[in-house]
Amino acid sequence: MNLSLLWIPVTLAAAAAQTGRNATQRRLTEQIGTVGATQVRFLYGFPFALLALAIVTLITSETVPGPNAAFFAYILAGAVAQILATALMLSAMRERAFSIVTAYTKTEPVQVALFGLVLLGDRLTPATALAIVIATLGVVVMSVKPGTSLTSGGVRPVLFGIASGAFFALAAIGFRGAILSLPDGSSLMRATTTLVWGLGLQTGILLVWLGLFDRKALIASFGAWRPSLGAGFLGALASQFWFLGFALTTAANVRTLALVEVLMAQAVSHHFLAQATTRREILGMGLIVGGVALLLLSQE
Repeated sequence: MNLSLLWIPVTLAAAAAQTGRNATQRRLTEQIGTVGATQVRFLYGFPFALLALAIVTLITSETVPGPNAAFFAYILAGAVAQILATALMLSAMRERAFSIVTAYTKTEPVQVALFGLVLLGDRLTPATALAIVIATLGVVVMSVKPGTSLTSGGVRPVLFGIASGAFFALAAIGFRGAILSLPDGSSLMRATTTLVWGLGLQTGILLVWLGLFDRKALIASFGAWRPSLGAGFLGALASQFWFLGFALTTAANVRTLALVEVLMAQAVSHHFLAQATTRREILGMGLIVGGVALLLLSQE
């Protein structure tokens, strides 16, 4: 197997795990609220990240790489950016439909490509850039339903949605930068080490925030520990694969291929919720598949 293409199955595994985590978190939202359900991915995912690092260390006999100043800067930026992205996304969803906000936030691959070029020097071929645009356009087509408009809800949700995508993009760049800044270790070891630091920082930040401003949600998340364990496990599993993907290739490649998550979510809705697929959604899915196919064909 060509190891340079290992990021492809790794990213597909991450998208599948994230689809499962999203479904679990959706059920938790009904029990403990949006903020409480959001933070369980970090609080209950962190122990699984520590377990993963212990297993990787045991299997590979590698030493856990020590962090440096660049690593701290990147991992802190990535952790905070991901929290801000989630908060902005939830704020946008309060004012606009989920599908419309998805169209805003899924501009992330385009923004990842731009930030990756500026901050990390990750260059793209013309074919890869075209693939990113086509796949992103497919998400927009799927998300905008007949009779709706991307701008009909006013300026605030537009700005919040696009800013959310920008912070998700910065989070991806921050995590990839942290992985690349570690001096030693295999891709797996560096990715897992970064995962532990990232989830640890996010857990600490959110515990302090909820303790100060939303103790009710914090207490509720502890009370719902059994279903939260499932969300935490799937979240940590997805992040493990995302980070390994970031260690193997550019964040733009990973986040573009990750758009297949939209297709997975559509399949889940069709199967479990008996929702029919419209012609517009079929067109959007075709664009996503076409963009992803071009992305894969453009890889050397």
